Amino acid sequence: MNILLIGATGRLGAAVHTALAERGHKLLTVGRTGGDLRYDVSDPEQVTALYEAAARAAGEARAAGGQLDAVVSAAGDVPYKPVAEMTADDYTAAFRGKALSQLELVRQGITRIAERGSFTLITGVLTREPIPAGSAASMANGAVEAFVRAAAVEIAPQRVNAVSPTIFTESVPDYGDFFPGFPPVDLADVAQAYVRSVEGSHTGRIYELG
Repeated sequence: MNILLIGATGRLGAAVHTALAERGHKLLTVGRTGGDLRYDVSDPEQVTALYEAAARAAGEARAAGGQLDAVVSAAGDVPYKPVAEMTADDYTAAFRGKALSQLELVRQGITRIAERGSFTLITGVLTREPIPAGSAASMANGAVEAFVRAAAVEIAPQRVNAVSPTIFTESVPDYGDFFPGFPPVDLADVAQAYVRSVEGSHTGRIYELG
């Protein structure tokens, strides 16, 4: 398959890239500061520009089977602060950075990918297991998961799923204190959930790990 991977230069994105490439897929990588294409998907106008650039890249490769088959997101930014210290702008930034950015990838992408193509988004454990200072992440993750379930009803035969991991094993030294008692999950296992979403037949599914 030909896959558009957003957030490819991050820790998770790199693991997803490796897992999908090892399965023989061709990846077009996207990031704010690195990758084949450089766009900020928190801006809907840049999402439009991204899809136009991806279409041009696919057109140039069409002789080699360049149609875009899947869009995979491994990116999303949210602020972490106690509720009493959060501002309206903080919550707006969280929604734009993790929820709206991924919703736009689907909304704008349904006319740009294959008839039976798929979208795989990223959420996280804070949807179901909140932590102090994590209300913005819980809010954004919950919005993405609700959207996935709703969009799956409408966009068939295209598919949409989300991957919802706990803290990565590789991140425990840096962030483990914020997730006391949470069972960590290896990045390689999270990446396999992306493989399952891209290559499988599920839609409207939230793959919970850890």
